[in-house]
Amino acid sequence: MDDRALLQRLIAGPATGDALAAAAGQTRAAVWKRIEALREAGVAIEAKPGRGYALSQPLDLLDAAAIETALAPAARARLDSLDIAWTIDSTNSELLRRPTPARGAAALLAERQTGGRGRRGRVWASPLAAHLYLSLARSFGGGLARLGGLSLVAGIAAAEALHTLGFQAVRLKWPNDLVALDGDGLRKLGGLLVEGGGEYAGPARAVIGLGLNVRMPAAAAAQIDQPWCDLATLAGVRPLSRNAVVAALLDALLPALDEFDAQGLAPFLDRYAAFDALAGQAVSVLGHDAEHRGTALGLADDGSLRVRLDDGEERRFHAGEVSVRRGALR
Repeated sequence: MDDRALLQRLIAGPATGDALAAAAGQTRAAVWKRIEALREAGVAIEAKPGRGYALSQPLDLLDAAAIETALAPAARARLDSLDIAWTIDSTNSELLRRPTPARGAAALLAERQTGGRGRRGRVWASPLAAHLYLSLARSFGGGLARLGGLSLVAGIAAAEALHTLGFQAVRLKWPNDLVALDGDGLRKLGGLLVEGGGEYAGPARAVIGLGLNVRMPAAAAAQIDQPWCDLATLAGVRPLSRNAVVAALLDALLPALDEFDAQGLAPFLDRYAAFDALAGQAVSVLGHDAEHRGTALGLADDGSLRVRLDDGEERRFHAGEVSVRRGALR
């Protein structure tokens, strides 16, 4: 019984230390050590008198066969490979180490990341079997300069997939955050990170990473220093399957990447506007030089953020940290 099988047994219901030890062919002390290791990896496990070990909140494990079966035929045809790692430093880093497929996209998921990254080198909390850590590797024509809007396109596809699943509160926050509307604020649901290389005007490769909060463990939540949410909270009492979410994401992402490769960002601008959490909002943009205050006006044709500054000047930002000014969300 490996750690995956041990978790699968706990998913089925509480189990005593004696029962787990017998099934694993180990001592109760060895099972206790493995339970402690799972707790350290982010899985909340309780010890209940008379019942044994039990999961503190529901979880499900990723299953490549279940995901592929749920994919639409068009998406399945665009998928070169689909792998699931138990624990890995980073799905993006691993795909960057591998050759990029000549056709289609390679997909890699992990149950846990030990070195998950966000923008600007930030750590992305990656507890075991709690969220989705998904990366796609693909070749693109048109050179590196054309890839500037790729994270926007991936965000659009992810938002459309989540809306299809009934998560109507999901929006996009420029440049690469998935957020949920919550009263007078925005709560971060996920983020995108695009990495790659290639020739300026020739073939390029990109790895698109998506981290998406599904069921946030309490211990992980305590370490987050910004408003957040997860799909479990948004779903309420509705059942939630991570495998179904992955399939919906791939059904949307894979054709969107094909369309972007063929036509660029232009066909996606109106689609982005439908999810834009910043348009019309009073915002602060922290650029490389200073903080700028104004009203967000949506995207420019190149994917930059248009802002009408408080002094009346319109400016475009290609990078920067954006926040909605306190009490200004409308």
